[in-house]
Amino acid sequence: MSTINRKAIRNRVHARIRKKLAGTAERPRLAVYFSNQHVYAQIIDDTKGTTLCSACTKQLELKKANQETAAKVGAVVAERALAAGITEVVFDRGGFLYHGKVKALADAAREAGLKF
Repeated sequence: MSTINRKAIRNRVHARIRKKLAGTAERPRLAVYFSNQHVYAQIIDDTKGTTLCSACTKQLELKKANQETAAKVGAVVAERALAAGITEVVFDRGGFLYHGKVKALADAAREAGLKF
């Protein structure tokens, strides 16, 4: 019987995704991460290696990492991106399945005006 290390599997999937996509100055990368307690989203320009804007549940003083808070974080990061002049991004799901919290965050960001 083998033990399954979910974190290692997610890291392998994320590395496979990152081989194929990168954020540029014209179209930065919207990276998401979910811990047990918090939701994080940041827009990154990989050519310079800088974070252009970000949002997380810690900043918004939300306590849980669920679909509702993920949607709020998605809307806030989209507002901040539009304020910074960013309209199009590349979505990096971070090795997580595009389902549940990831989908809620992406849909909220799209509704707030980001294109991806």
